[in-house]
Amino acid sequence: MSEREQWGTRAGFLLAAIGSAVGLGNIWRFPYVAYEGGGGAFLVPYLVALVTAGLPLLILVYAIGHRYRGSPPVALRRISRPAEAIGWWQVGISFIIAIYYAVIIAWAIRYVGFAVTEQWGEDTAAFFDGFIGSAAEPGMISAYVPGVVWPLLLVWIVTLGVLAFGVRRGIERANKIFIPLLAILFCLLVAQAVTLDGAAQGLDALFTPDWGAITDGAVWVSAYGQIFFSLSIGFGIMITYASYLRRRADLTGSALVAGFANSSFEVLAGIGVFAALGFMAFSDGVAVDEVVESGIGLAFMAFPEIISTMPLGALFGILFFVSLVVAGLSSLISIVQVVVAAVQDRFGISRTAAVAGVGGGTAVVSVALFPTDQGLVVLDVVDRFINSYGIAAASLVLLIVVAWVLRRLPDLKRHAERYSSIPLTGWWIACLGVITPLVLGWMLVDTLREEFAERYGDYPLQLLVGLGGGVAVGVIVVAVVLTLVLRNREVPALPDPDETNVDEGSR
Repeated sequence: MSEREQWGTRAGFLLAAIGSAVGLGNIWRFPYVAYEGGGGAFLVPYLVALVTAGLPLLILVYAIGHRYRGSPPVALRRISRPAEAIGWWQVGISFIIAIYYAVIIAWAIRYVGFAVTEQWGEDTAAFFDGFIGSAAEPGMISAYVPGVVWPLLLVWIVTLGVLAFGVRRGIERANKIFIPLLAILFCLLVAQAVTLDGAAQGLDALFTPDWGAITDGAVWVSAYGQIFFSLSIGFGIMITYASYLRRRADLTGSALVAGFANSSFEVLAGIGVFAALGFMAFSDGVAVDEVVESGIGLAFMAFPEIISTMPLGALFGILFFVSLVVAGLSSLISIVQVVVAAVQDRFGISRTAAVAGVGGGTAVVSVALFPTDQGLVVLDVVDRFINSYGIAAASLVLLIVVAWVLRRLPDLKRHAERYSSIPLTGWWIACLGVITPLVLGWMLVDTLREEFAERYGDYPLQLLVGLGGGVAVGVIVVAVVLTLVLRNREVPALPDPDETNVDEGSR
């Protein structure tokens, strides 16, 4: 077995981990979630969720990747043979996210150019629908959109090019450029936003605490959901990245730095977004709650409208959309790396072959589905089911298996402490063994209850069940099938002699 790649420096790993965590969702999801959850008061459940679930889970997946030295299928098989299926489940989730995540970056690339002349005009929603060629009703694909195809191809060329150079020369070097650039761009954007007329009105709306919201269980579920969503925990990225760490790595310290850096960026994004929304409300003479949006609507409809009316709007637009591109690329690279590493590790092929075959195949599916008149519908439905059910369910099953069935938390705690500057306490085991599984379970039940109470997006039921449910369940089926097919294909022994105390029955 060839020696496993390693990060060149701890800073390189941290920048890659931060780049994975800081993505599109930080910019367009956190501000809205915080606003809906009580503004400044939301920071209380948010920080509690970070300390009781986010950081403990981050340390856990770091410890799994670092100790068992492999992508999710290999690392989890080294814990227990059947657990390999959980690893492939996470790989499948990464594959699904990658194929639609790339097209949002492609949209942002085009909007950088649109921002120069504010090409979207007065009706930004109609412009967006026209630009992506969105069909009025869900149906069969009937048209492709060249204006989306070309930037999407560029996104995949950059992503696969970075991955082809490997962990140290590709991913690490790219993030040493992407993350400082993103920080500079977004600080400039926020600095401009907070000087706008009405910015204070927007910031008041975001940060004025509604303490009554803290007693609302839905707000706590939302806070935990944001932490799970934003830290890249449930789809194998951090297991994969930690497997490339040097043996003498500070696991707990790295988790704290990555976790708090991600949360700091979310708060910064909230300041920039709500300062701009405050300006929009001030310009229109309405309350902030009348202009608040989240997701794609915020990025490609509300913000262009804001840009068209603000001083130096073109500059603000370029900063905003370039920030989306950079944040998206750093996250997409980490997502595709999970798929590439799993195939490379489990089938024993070269990185070049894995990037060309698996990464190229992912790109082909992405280009075939999403630059079409049905692309937005497919993206919306698939994202709903993968993010609401797939990530949370995969994290919950991983915790149940590792903590309750195999009872490996004490062992992984000793490993994390052995290679860390900050000791863990029994609180870490209590969080992962009790608090986090209960919250994840409640989140799944609560989301299902909402699903049955009201159809998501008013889409036809057969579309939701067939496409959304089909993808969520299909990923699990493929994971089980791959595990069964590969059950007699042994994984290599752990390469480091001080880590040979893996159960013989798991190999």
